[in-house]
Amino acid sequence: MRKPAAPGPVLVGVDGCRAGWIAVAVRQGEMRPETGIFKHFADLVAEFGADAMIAVDMPIGLPDRITGSGRGPEQAIRPYLGARRSSVFSIPARAAVEAETYLEACELAQLHSDPPRKVSKQAFFLFPKILEIDRLLQTDMTLRGRIIECHPEFSFCRLSNMVPMASPKKKRGVLNRDGMAERIGLLALHGIDPVLFDKGPPRGAAMDDLVDASVNLVMAGRHAKGLTKTFPADPERDRYGIRIAIHG
Repeated sequence: MRKPAAPGPVLVGVDGCRAGWIAVAVRQGEMRPETGIFKHFADLVAEFGADAMIAVDMPIGLPDRITGSGRGPEQAIRPYLGARRSSVFSIPARAAVEAETYLEACELAQLHSDPPRKVSKQAFFLFPKILEIDRLLQTDMTLRGRIIECHPEFSFCRLSNMVPMASPKKKRGVLNRDGMAERIGLLALHGIDPVLFDKGPPRGAAMDDLVDASVNLVMAGRHAKGLTKTFPADPERDRYGIRIAIHG
């Protein structure tokens, strides 16, 4: 017997992908999630309406200065992740994220960090997407309560009673069958039917993007029920009043 659809807000899990953004969403009155690709984050927000709860794997909130290895959220979750801690990139200060070139970003990151740190190429490639969300939250304060930052590997850790995943999603850039099966199995325990993954991701996204967006969907549901915590426990806010926290 199918479970009846739960009332409440539209729930959306989001991850960045090759084509822009992949969303996995459950609308009010529906039981099965839908997937979609959006070129711009603003289009995604508009699609799901004013009551949507959106959990996204993208840094939200940019400090003016960094002390240590990344923002407070990155430092807060790494100790829980064991061998998966390398999946947590160190995000630099706002000035570096707003830089136009990698060289400029590295220079500004060093200037605004203690000890001075450059920027990884992986983090630099995220900057345009980080700024998409940042600019939305600067201009529309009503979005701040319903767009939250999550980190997929930490979300999986939270869903497995704070035990990090045993296997990586990828090995040498190739999907790892054991790692994907481990995560899809855990998602099934939390209401995501494995059928979602049978036909693969929509065009413009990869299978690991679909899996990450799906765990963010679970986190959106948990957050809507008041079941998430912020990491760190007492998060700071940036110069625009945007909370700097990972939710899990």
